[in-house]
Amino acid sequence: MDRKIEKKKWPIQYLLLIAGGIAIAGFIWSNGGKNAGASRLNVKTERLLLDTVERAPFQVFIPINGAIQPIKTVFLDAVEGGRLEEILIEDGSVVQKGQPILRLSNDELQRSYINQEASLIAQINQIRNLSIVMEQQSLNLREQALNNSYRLTQVKRTMDRNDDLIKDDVISQVDWEQSKDEFDYLVQRKEMLRLTLEKDSLSNVVQQEQMTATVDLMRRNLEYAQKSIDNLTVKAPVSGQLSSLDTEIGQLINRGERIAQIDDLSNYKVRARIDEFYISRIFRGLEGSFTFDKKDYKLRIQKIYPEVLNGSFEVDMVFMSEPPSNIKRGQTISIKLALGNESEALLLARGGFYQSTGGNWVYVVDGSGETAFKREIRIGNHNPNYYEILEGLQPGDVVITSGYDNFGDKDELVLK
Repeated sequence: MDRKIEKKKWPIQYLLLIAGGIAIAGFIWSNGGKNAGASRLNVKTERLLLDTVERAPFQVFIPINGAIQPIKTVFLDAVEGGRLEEILIEDGSVVQKGQPILRLSNDELQRSYINQEASLIAQINQIRNLSIVMEQQSLNLREQALNNSYRLTQVKRTMDRNDDLIKDDVISQVDWEQSKDEFDYLVQRKEMLRLTLEKDSLSNVVQQEQMTATVDLMRRNLEYAQKSIDNLTVKAPVSGQLSSLDTEIGQLINRGERIAQIDDLSNYKVRARIDEFYISRIFRGLEGSFTFDKKDYKLRIQKIYPEVLNGSFEVDMVFMSEPPSNIKRGQTISIKLALGNESEALLLARGGFYQSTGGNWVYVVDGSGETAFKREIRIGNHNPNYYEILEGLQPGDVVITSGYDNFGDKDELVLK
């Protein structure tokens, strides 16, 4: 007789094991299989800095520091050396051009001037005496020429009479020849005296020119010596404020020694230092701006000093309008130096993300604000505030701009 076999029921432990396995598999599928190939990281939003990409005016500029200086500084050096006898103007005073500042004494210069003056007087007297002698010689030559002409006239008359007398044999041949020889001699002497007078006249002119040139030279030397004496009184070459005057009565000051300086306070300039990294982009005419006493002022580069010291070089910038009325020499100001013209661009605020990504990608927050995804971008120019975005972002995109060092290389951030 056949017997009916009943199915055995599964033990409760086995059923619980199966259920647990299914739950684990579901969890793995929901957290891993659903996002296969992507890495995620939970991030607290209070630690993040966000910025919204926008299109706005953009200009490349660099921040530099400059010091206010007078528009021109004239250094005051001793033209002649000597002993300081008197200080006429105190340090820090405002002086006018030509105003005496110091008075020096120099015995050697004084003696030299007196000797040159005596030599000039002696030379002038000598020239006067020589001129008198030359004039007397000229008068003697003219007197000889006059006497010769007189005798020549008389001899010619005698010779003319003898010509008639010899025809009648009234005089001898010897007398006639004698009068003829005397006439020929006087004619030759007249010509010689004429040539002598011409040469004497030319010689006098040359000598007179030489003597005049000698006197002029001595006068110029004396005038130079007088200027040297005058230079013992040190005067202000320009109007301005006297500074760096550090001298004492009785002090010996050498020729060429720096005495003081005069600052032209009619205007100011700014001496600024720039990192050598930008040396190829700096040229005359570049403009900068700064804010002083709640007012903006513009500057323009006027001079570039190419020498690089300690990794930087200097430029002089001048005001494009009136400088601040209450600005002081030596005051330091912060300048925004523009390296290009202003233009419209897509802008993203600067942040620590650049150190991690090199500007090649960023995390962009999605529309829900709960997730941020990695996106490749391309950055152009930049200034201390913004990056110029060339590719990868659009206006309105929200970007995490704080540092990415703690995110590793995750493709997705879950914002908590």
